[in-house]
Amino acid sequence: MRLFKRCTIIVIAIVTLLSSSCGMKKTSEEKVRDIEFTVVNDEDIPETLKNAIEEKKKNAFKLSYADNNDLYLVAGYGEQPTGGYSIVVDELYATDNTIVFATTLKGPQEEQSIQNFMTYPYIVVKMEYLDYEVIYK
Repeated sequence: MRLFKRCTIIVIAIVTLLSSSCGMKKTSEEKVRDIEFTVVNDEDIPETLKNAIEEKKKNAFKLSYADNNDLYLVAGYGEQPTGGYSIVVDELYATDNTIVFATTLKGPQEEQSIQNFMTYPYIVVKMEYLDYEVIYK
């Protein structure tokens, strides 16, 4: 009887494990193609997205926003003690089922005159709309 109980528990555990993994979506970071994009100026950011950025800008954040046939990706680096920061898009590409978006914050250069007040560097890029999960790096 104890052997039967153990076997039943093992079979249930295996069935549960197998059935739960069937619903999982596999994500791959293998590049299929580069994505063309445009860095968006502040005045061209949709109002709804501007409001979301304003709410989140004090801390580092990542978000996406869809508008018509466009997808906007945003990477914010939170509060910084001075001006002179810039953000570089290192990668923006599609895989079979994801978008990979990688950025880097670049600090002020030493020879640059630095403004001593809090800034909130972020970048907004606009690309074609793809109904994929976004992976931020």
